[in-house]
This record gives sequence, C-alpha cells and structure tokens, in this order.
Amino acid sequence: MTMNKHLSLIFSLFPISCVVGQNITHATSMRPNIVYILADDLGIGDLGCYGQKILKTPNIDRLAMNGMRFTNHYAGSTVSAPSRCALLTGKDMGHAYIRGNKHLPDATSMGYDFPLASSENTVADLLKQCEYVTACVGKWGLGGPNSEGDPRKHGFDYFFGYLSQRKAHRYYPDFLWENDKQLMLKNQVYSPYLITEKALDFIDRNASKSFFLYFTPTLPHAELIVPKESLQEFDGKFDEVPFYGNRYAAQAKPRAAYAAMVSCLDHAVGKIVGKLKEKNILENTIIIFSSDNGVHQEGGHDPEYFNSNGIFRGIKRDLYEGGIHTPFIVQWENVIAKGQTSSHISAFWDFLPTVADIVGCDKPENCDGISFLPTLTGKGTQREHEYIYHETYEREGKQSIIKDGWKLVRLNMKHPQNIVEELYDMNKDPSEQKNLIEQYLKSLMNLGSLLFLFINSIRIFHGNILSLSNCKTVNRILLGVCQGSTLEKMILI
Repeated sequence: MTMNKHLSLIFSLFPISCVVGQNITHATSMRPNIVYILADDLGIGDLGCYGQKILKTPNIDRLAMNGMRFTNHYAGSTVSAPSRCALLTGKDMGHAYIRGNKHLPDATSMGYDFPLASSENTVADLLKQCEYVTACVGKWGLGGPNSEGDPRKHGFDYFFGYLSQRKAHRYYPDFLWENDKQLMLKNQVYSPYLITEKALDFIDRNASKSFFLYFTPTLPHAELIVPKESLQEFDGKFDEVPFYGNRYAAQAKPRAAYAAMVSCLDHAVGKIVGKLKEKNILENTIIIFSSDNGVHQEGGHDPEYFNSNGIFRGIKRDLYEGGIHTPFIVQWENVIAKGQTSSHISAFWDFLPTVADIVGCDKPENCDGISFLPTLTGKGTQREHEYIYHETYEREGKQSIIKDGWKLVRLNMKHPQNIVEELYDMNKDPSEQKNLIEQYLKSLMNLGSLLFLFINSIRIFHGNILSLSNCKTVNRILLGVCQGSTLEKMILI
C-alpha cells in the first residue's frame, strides 16, 4: 500500500466532529450558584491533595476531600490570556480567538491586552440567558476598559481587579478597576486582600439569587511579594537563594515569599467557602478550583525546590505536561460523593458545555468542549475527547496533540528548517522522558500508527494571535506542513 493510500484510508475512518454535552433541564429555583476559582501560575504539585509535602493548603485540600479531584485535566494554554479565553469560550487553541499573551501596540491601548472579540460568546453570556448574576473579581487579561474585550461586554455584571495582565504583576498597584471606574490605591494596598474582600461582598449582595463568581486572584504569579506579617510565618524555614530583580521586584527570601503567597491563596479559598456557609448557600453552590497553566519560574521562584509540578516535565510556556497539566477540583454537596478521584481526560474548554448542561441553557455550536457532568454526578454516559490539542506562538512556537495515550510535541514551529518533533507514550511515560519519534519512523506501519494520532487533530499553526483568518480545521488536517519536518512528505487535504 502506498503512503498516500494508507493516509487516505486512515482519514476516511475518522470524520471531523465537534462534541458538546447534552442538556439537562433544571427548574430555575434549583439552579446552583457557580464559583470558579482560578489561581495564577500555580503548579499541580503545589497542593497537598496532589502530593505537596512542604507547602500547606488545607482549605483547597478540603475541597478535594469533600468533592472530586481530577488527575487528567488540561489548561487552555500554557500562558494566561489564551488559557482564560479557552475557559470562557469553550474553544481549544485550534479555534480560540486569543492564542497568546499580547498587548495592543498602539499608544491608545495603554498596554492593555489584545481584546476578546465582541462576537465571542462566553460562559457568562450563557448564564445571563438563565438570569444569573455574574462577576469577575481578580485578573481579566482579555481587553482593556471600554474595548470590545471589556468583561462587562462579555456577560459580566460586575468587575473588580486588574484588566491588564502587565499591571497584575504588581501586588501594590496604583489603582484597580471597579467596573468603569479606577479605585485609587496609591501603591498602599496588597491587592489579593482587597480582591478577596470584593468577592466576599459580591456573595453577600447576591446570596438570594443564582450567581456565577469567576474569582481570579493573581496568586502566586510573580512578583514574589507579600506583607511582612505574612512572610514572617515562613521566614527562616527554607534555604534561600536571593533574587536581585529584573522586570520583577527583588526578593531576598523568594522561597518563603512563594510559600506565603500559596498560603494566602488557600486562605482566600477558605474565606469564600466560609462566606457561602454563612449565607446558608454552600449546599447549592458548585465550587471549582484550578490554575490557568503550569507553575512559573520567575521573580526568584524555583519550582523544583517545592516539586511544584510533581512528576511532570516542564513549566509555564512549555507544552510538556508541566506547562498544561493543571489541578482541577470540584465540590458540589449532595451531588458529588466525597473524596472522589477521576482520571477522566478533560480540559478548560469543557467548562462551558458542562455549565450549559447543569443549568439547561443553550450553548454555542462552535464548541470544542465535552460536558463532564456525567463524571460529576455518576449518572449517564461520559463522552471522551478524541484528542487534546495545544499551540503557543511563544518561544519559537510549539504544538502538541494527545490522542489514545500518545503525545506528539512539535518545537521551533516558526523555523521550518529546524522543527523538532517528539513522541511520548503517556501511559508508560507521563513524565515525558523517553522520546519515541525515531522508533516510530522505522517502518511504514509504525508511521501509520503515528499518523493515527493526528486524525481530526493537527491545526494550522499561526505563530501570531492576530492572524486568525486562516483558522480552518475542516478538510485542512495539517501533517508536516513545514519543510524539514520528519513528516514533511505527508499530504495536505
């Protein structure tokens, strides 16, 4: 059989499809509140419930004990803005509107991020259809004030925090945004404390209504800074390597600071749960906890010291598991049995269709996600992903695809003559230590098995989040599009 005939046979067996969850209708009075807590650059190994031995996270661990802990959950991307875009819009990086961290270049943008288009529907838009009150409190990063990416133009009734990602690197900001107004702080207030208080206030004001709180504290993203009283609890407990500063502030005790920041995040989670209890609405609230991508190595943080990514290779900005394999915990009292662990493979883009199933609202048709409601409830049949796809234009451009336990990583995508391809057996090698690409190119049959991984999967790599016009997946399965690739001679359908 010729190579092209072999490919045609494989392609014919696997039609392209978009999978979404099945609606489950609920009476409006029974619709649960939804609190999604999204940490910033927290590693999966930073939590006690995922094996952390040094850092203490009792409140987050308690969510896992009272609910379900996922062991195979993927962030939307390996950096912040596209990951959040995937979470809110239900699209993976082959279709998402925002695919990288980028601010607008013109002077009028004032450094705000490339805005989410007005045509994009978010989970908050969906919930507004069902009469939910909605809020984003913390970091937004998908557009500046009054731009088409303003959160209030994407279904959120209330916003408080950082609209700009760059400004979110400073924990004592000059100001924070409250809707369309600047709350002047004059660099005197530790922002995580105030952000948490605003989230608690939102719950207080809306406890009698169905609400969605998208709580996005910036912890433990660099810079590594905490108030002195918080640092004191961890001072002297670690062997320190001082950080002398660059684009982030200097920190003489970065390990103590990181530990204090993780602790501060955990305290914020405890306060959220406590407020829900106080208002007697905990039983009717779904609490979700995750992180936007893998752990960072910035501002003096050493992820290896705390084993921040557990067994996984890589960190933020990598498409190895350490950059995209994220913690995911769901507590839903009287629905999810306590202490559950799920190995279901899921991703950020599954959140929107899951919410649609829970509340009985319509969801957009152009959705890459699959509802994981059957996994949460133990009822019905859980559909599975055919593949998990990621791409990033940062650091010379990368792609990855996971299918049937195999993972392909492609590096140097911006340089066609220097593309590097790596293949891993994720069932046997979740740490991605043994590259099997050469082994699988030794025979045509093995090559066919390798190509099987790409069916309905590989997307055109753009290398620039602004070049969205070429985003067409149907009938454009891209195999070895760049010269110099080990898959160079494959066909473009």
